[in-house]
Amino acid sequence: MNSELKIVKTADGSNTIFNPLVGENYHSIHGALQESRHVFVNAGLNYFLNRIPEVSPTGGDLERAAVSILEVGFGTGLNFLLSADFCSGKEINLNYTGIEAYPLSPDMISQTGYDEYISPETWKNFLEKYADSLTNKISLNPYCKLLTANCRLLEFQSDQQYDIIYFDAFAVGHQPEMWNEAAIGHTASFLKPGGVFVTYAITGNLKRSLKALGCKIEKIPGAAGKREMLRAVKLNF
Repeated sequence: MNSELKIVKTADGSNTIFNPLVGENYHSIHGALQESRHVFVNAGLNYFLNRIPEVSPTGGDLERAAVSILEVGFGTGLNFLLSADFCSGKEINLNYTGIEAYPLSPDMISQTGYDEYISPETWKNFLEKYADSLTNKISLNPYCKLLTANCRLLEFQSDQQYDIIYFDAFAVGHQPEMWNEAAIGHTASFLKPGGVFVTYAITGNLKRSLKALGCKIEKIPGAAGKREMLRAVKLNF
């Protein structure tokens, strides 16, 4: 990746990366860690899991919950790492696909310091297997599988539909093509009925696009530095 990428410390003490070609950081300067936890893990993953039973009796045994996530803008992998650690701790099977047109190098990711926020096993396995995930689905541990799709959003194709979509593209002012009707429509086509779409942003165009695609829109409190964020649930039709 571009050698001009720079590690930047955010307000909560966690790091992000500044991309001079885009002119933006990969995460909020108000706090990379708190943004990822608030917008994606709490408002997305945890919200979805609280809508379904985590376990159900099957012949006297407990059936593990399973969840699938599609992320637009895999970036540093922070959203994945926190989600993987969360699911592994609860023995929830996680099938995760990240879309990333310009993957960071393992060396660049290793400089983020995200090992402070997850288990040593999750961090070690991720760094060792991340490069392989760009071409094949890898098993991070017995619970978590990862595929990093190295392509542009509109080039992404899959027969799979997902329970949750993390939409974490760069802001509309820097990447307007990621927020137009074609991009949102293509992304939402991979969301299951009853599935949850979350993003840190909320714009009129985004709300109109998702409503037209059969989603119920909800404005909820945003992460630090943003008053509101968007969560949408795809209706069952």
